[in-house]
Amino acid sequence: MNVLIAGQPVHHRTVTFDADRNAVRLIEQRRLPHQFRIVTTPDYRATARAIGEMIVRGAGAIGATAAYGLAQGARAFRGRDRKRFREAVKRTFQVIHAARPTAVDPLNAMTEVLAAMRPGETVEEQQALALAAAEEFAHRNVLECQAIGRHGARLIKPGMRILTHCNAGWLAFVDYGSATAPLYAAHARGRRFHVYCDETRPRSQGATLTAWELAQEGISHEIIVDNAAGHLMQRGEIDLVIVGSDRILGRTGEVANKIGTYTKAVLAARHGIPFYVAAPFSTLDWKLKSGRHIPIEERAPDEVLGAWGVSTTPGRRPPRPRRSSPAIYVRVANPTSTARNPGFDVTPPELITGIITPAGICRPGELPKR
Repeated sequence: MNVLIAGQPVHHRTVTFDADRNAVRLIEQRRLPHQFRIVTTPDYRATARAIGEMIVRGAGAIGATAAYGLAQGARAFRGRDRKRFREAVKRTFQVIHAARPTAVDPLNAMTEVLAAMRPGETVEEQQALALAAAEEFAHRNVLECQAIGRHGARLIKPGMRILTHCNAGWLAFVDYGSATAPLYAAHARGRRFHVYCDETRPRSQGATLTAWELAQEGISHEIIVDNAAGHLMQRGEIDLVIVGSDRILGRTGEVANKIGTYTKAVLAARHGIPFYVAAPFSTLDWKLKSGRHIPIEERAPDEVLGAWGVSTTPGRRPPRPRRSSPAIYVRVANPTSTARNPGFDVTPPELITGIITPAGICRPGELPKR
């Protein structure tokens, strides 16, 4: 997508690879919306930390980052011993996979890279095949998100009021996004609509990332606190809900996504509002048989007990942060209290109107298997 830099639109992908330096380049999402910055991870362990610490986040984006990270680890190996090379690649795989276990995209992406490496007869050939496979995964992610936009755009009618949750936008993928792709496609066709961005506590990805994206594109939007969605639905002020996903079980149609998604699905069903999930094929999991088996990431209590931001006076625009100054963390909660912080929940298929895939819109139990 395009980012306004010094008033000029500049195209950026969320994740790219610098082959000359064997480094992954990422948009530092924790500094948005106050500062746009590209960071470089010089080795696979730094790449894994970038995933775990949410420098990069979102199903497709961490999938592409994991694919590049695996190729990065493979390319860093020196020598011709294929047994030692396989062991090094296995370590790289395990470190990156452990960074964020709920999303299935990193696992699917790295599995693709491993499969692509097998025909290589030498270490050097397998290293080249690893990078080619990672690049292919990233490129396909872009094409699939574009297809999601084409199929989902027909759901967006002029004057609609649409609710999103968390960030399943361009920043969550290599480009275009999943839940936002239909919005961008409809906007490009001249349709005018309004988007409500759930704040999405505790890390506020809706308020910081989705709202920033929509502002870059000039799409009408407002941020609401998570608990305001039911009130707006009750008053007839929401016509459609579109969310993303971190894992969809192909066998059952169950959807794991940012905590609070299940709540929005229940509310939408109560008020007769269509509830759609958008996802590329890399988000499908055909192995697990039940949503109860999805590993739900438990994140640090500090995310719930405080908040990040920049210092400003209420009612005034925030100052432009210096390049070296990180966001400020402020403790909000009672100082002696701790917190529970599950990062995801699972929405059952009966609450889902349809799933927007690159192949079209389908019912949860009718997902296409590649």
